[in-house]
Amino acid sequence: MSEAILSKQAIALLEAIETELRRQAVWLPMPPSVEAMASTTPFCMDTMVFSQWLQWIFVPRVRAVIESGGALPKGSNIKSYAEEALPVEQLECEKLLLIIEQFDQLMS
Repeated sequence: MSEAILSKQAIALLEAIETELRRQAVWLPMPPSVEAMASTTPFCMDTMVFSQWLQWIFVPRVRAVIESGGALPKGSNIKSYAEEALPVEQLECEKLLLIIEQFDQLMS
């Protein structure tokens, strides 16, 4: 698969993540604190909930890589953590997990 097609599909999945987070009313207007954003713990699990990590870390970083023409990550495996984290937030998980699974598959 060409990088251009891969990038288009990745952008579509990022937009789907944003749409689903907005539908569930967890897309926030203001970012977490600078300290929360600076976390070095995987998924920033010590400073924010998973939906915040998706919004403020994952989506912007993948978009930045695509916009700069960089190589997309290989071997994404965020679904396993999402399966644990999303129910804790009491979110509707099914659609979001499907989108995340599609992203993981696209990156493998």
